[in-house]
Amino acid sequence: MNNTQTNYGYVSIFFHWLAALSIFVLFALGYYMVDLTYYHTWYKAAPELHKSVGIVLFTLMLIRLIWRYKQVAPEHLTSHSALERKAGKLIHSVLYSSIFIIMSTGYLISTADGRGIEVFELFVIPGFGAFIENQEDLAGLIHKWLAYVLVALALLHALAALKHHFIDKDNTLNRMIGKRQKH
Repeated sequence: MNNTQTNYGYVSIFFHWLAALSIFVLFALGYYMVDLTYYHTWYKAAPELHKSVGIVLFTLMLIRLIWRYKQVAPEHLTSHSALERKAGKLIHSVLYSSIFIIMSTGYLISTADGRGIEVFELFVIPGFGAFIENQEDLAGLIHKWLAYVLVALALLHALAALKHHFIDKDNTLNRMIGKRQKH
């Protein structure tokens, strides 16, 4: 379950892939719903689903961060160059930051009118209204464009993992799909 010096634990792997899937689903749903007309059957349901999944992802990302900082980080592979190590660290930092900024701006968009966010009709995250003029528009621009950046970086991240797997033939990808390295 826990990370080791050589491998990611199954909990870390679960959080990684669940976050990746959620991000791409949220992006696709967000892209789809912005052009829905009032009479479309998903006009109300799509934003509600988007917000609910976003709140659940926010909670999971907080748990993931706590888990990550309580775990040992597997050592870099010897095949990774100094540049790859620095780039990997930078990309991970930007990915995490982008995710939390996108979720924060989503909250600011949704609660600018003072209403809370209903999560799967189970409970409501309170809204505090607008903190600045045109909050929903400004937050919306950041939310939209940073979502494009996040997806592009996630795709770059995936391509880097595939490069390590197929070109470098190292265990970078294997460690994140649960294939265990021998000590």
